Amino acid sequence: MSALFEPRLVFGAGGAVGGLSASQTLDLAQSADELGYDLFTLSDHLHSHRPTIEPFTALAWLAGRTTRIELGTNVLALPYRPPPVVAKTAETLDRISGGRFVLGLGGGGFDEEFHAFGLPERTPGQKITGQREAITIIRSLWTQPATTFHGSEFDVTDARIDPRPGHRIPIWLGAYGPRALALTGQLADGWIPSLGRIGLDRARQMRAAVRAAAIAAGRDPDSIVCACNIVVRIDPSLEPTPQAVVGSLDAVIAQLREVIAAGFTALLLAVATVAEQELIAKEVIPALRASETGHLPAP
Repeated sequence: MSALFEPRLVFGAGGAVGGLSASQTLDLAQSADELGYDLFTLSDHLHSHRPTIEPFTALAWLAGRTTRIELGTNVLALPYRPPPVVAKTAETLDRISGGRFVLGLGGGGFDEEFHAFGLPERTPGQKITGQREAITIIRSLWTQPATTFHGSEFDVTDARIDPRPGHRIPIWLGAYGPRALALTGQLADGWIPSLGRIGLDRARQMRAAVRAAAIAAGRDPDSIVCACNIVVRIDPSLEPTPQAVVGSLDAVIAQLREVIAAGFTALLLAVATVAEQELIAKEVIPALRASETGHLPAP
């Protein structure tokens, strides 16, 4: 099982940072690995108005250029790849990284991207159904000798992958709507929203919905990692906004403590440069860890 499930604060890098070249991405990942970050993630926008890199390919490359940091998709857009392809690719990436992969999965929030590529466009309801079916197919392919599944969005017949994972690969969902939050509580290993998209007050409410769905499904809600993407800028001349945590070092630390107090124990801090990453690792993360009480925030 991923070390990210241990009862402690987790800090990530990458994620919401975009527009970087492959070499810049490598610099960030290797820096995060050396500085002690727990997770490095990449987003998934194949059709874009700024430069992007394909996450599976890039993460496989980063797996060979890092040693300990876990790697994840944040989040993979489901319409781009059929679920069996995701299952096979994720297993390979997890295996070559030494069991360091986290599959962040999304239903596909930007229809423009899929229309541009001539891919199927689904209604919001079909996206949630598709996510549920995809998780079922992926996990079955990871654990069963053969999988047959006939759903409304996806079909597989006697499908199999070999080798299968030697351990459970975590699935985190980037979810926002009521049905998606319920699905997260019912099936996912983690929840990974972007704080700048919803704000902290709504994030608290959504986290409560995820936990309630987990309890209703007979699951331990504490077994679901509550992560969030946060854009961070340390600049005393800036004032905090709903979209980003900004300001002086003390101001940034205080804002991140509020996020932790709201129940988020995996903070994926989006910073665009190695220098910013190093400053956060040396000044911000130790201050947050020093204030840990030794247990997860209260529900």
